[in-house]
Amino acid sequence: MIEAISSKAISAAQAAIRATETQIATPAAPPAAQSTGEVGFDSVMKQVTTDAIGTLKAGEAASISAIQGKESTRRVVEALMSAEQALQTAVAVRDKVVQAYQEVVRMSI
Repeated sequence: MIEAISSKAISAAQAAIRATETQIATPAAPPAAQSTGEVGFDSVMKQVTTDAIGTLKAGEAASISAIQGKESTRRVVEALMSAEQALQTAVAVRDKVVQAYQEVVRMSI
C-alpha cells in the first residue's frame, strides 16, 4: 500500500505533521500562519485522493489498451495491482476517519 502513495504526498504529509507540531507547541498562533506555505490536513488528503484517482484511471486505461492490443500483459498487471493498492489504501483511510469520527461523537462533553 505504501507504494501507491506518491513521494509528493509523503512530503506533504510530513509538512502537515510539522505544522501540527508547531500549532500544538504554540496554540495561540494566528490563522495567517497557514498562508506562509505550510500544508494543512485537507490539502494532504486532497493530494492523496488525487493520486489514488490518477492511479485508478491509469489502471483502467491500461486495461482498455490491452483489450485493443496496444499494451503488454505485464504492464496491465502492474497497473491493475497499483490501482488495487490505491483503492485498498483509500478504503483503509476512510475507515480510520470514520472510526475517529465515531470516537469523537462518543466523547462526553
